[in-house]
Amino acid sequence: PGDQEAGELGLAAVPGRQAAFRQGLEAAVHYARAVGCPRIHVMAGRVPLGTDRAAVAGEMETTFIENLRYTADLLSQEDIIGLLEPINNRITDPRYYLNTPHQAAAILEKVGRPNLKLQLDLFHCQIMDGNLSRNLEKYFPLIGHIQIAQVPGRHEPDSPGELNFPYIFELLESLGYSGYVGCEYAPKGDTLEGLGWLRSYWESRGLQPTGTSKAAK
Repeated sequence: PGDQEAGELGLAAVPGRQAAFRQGLEAAVHYARAVGCPRIHVMAGRVPLGTDRAAVAGEMETTFIENLRYTADLLSQEDIIGLLEPINNRITDPRYYLNTPHQAAAILEKVGRPNLKLQLDLFHCQIMDGNLSRNLEKYFPLIGHIQIAQVPGRHEPDSPGELNFPYIFELLESLGYSGYVGCEYAPKGDTLEGLGWLRSYWESRGLQPTGTSKAAK
C-alpha cells in the first residue's frame, strides 16, 4: 500500500515511486510465502495531489504496465497470482487510478501475463458500472478473486440494498467459479452475527456449514 500516513494507497501506477513499489512487493512476497498465500493484490495507487487525472493518465498507465510486468516475472518464481482491483472513485476514493473492470481488463491485455488476474469487488463494480451479470460473464476468464458487499451501505449481503446475492452466487456457480469469495464488508454487528446470511444461504441450497450437500451424504 505504500506510505498510508502520507496518503498513499498503493504505488504500482504512481510515477517516480517504482523503487518503493518494488521494495513493497518483495516484502509482500515474503509474507505471502510465510503464510502460504497464493495471491497478492497489486494496488495501483492514487492520482498524485495537484495533478489532473486526464493529464497524467498516460504516464500512470505506462508506469503501471512496467511495474506489472516486473511483478509478473517475480511472482512467477513463487507460483503466486497478482491481482488488480478496480476501486470506485465515486464514493470510496476519488483519486484512485484504477476504477473499472474495463480499465483493468485493457491493462491486463497490454501486460499480457497469465499470472496477473482481475480482483473483482462487486461493490465497486456496481457503483461504477452496474450490469453485473454481463460483466461477470464477460470478464470471467480474467477473474482471480471475487469480493462482495451490499450497495450502498457496504454491509452484509442480506442487508438492504441494490444487489441480489443469491442470484449472483448461483451465477458464479453456473460460470464455474471455484475460488474464494471475500467478504469485503463492514458488519453491522459482530463478525459471527454478520455471517448469519451465509448460514441462511447454505440452508436454502441444502448445504451443510462445510459447504457439502446433505443429499450427498
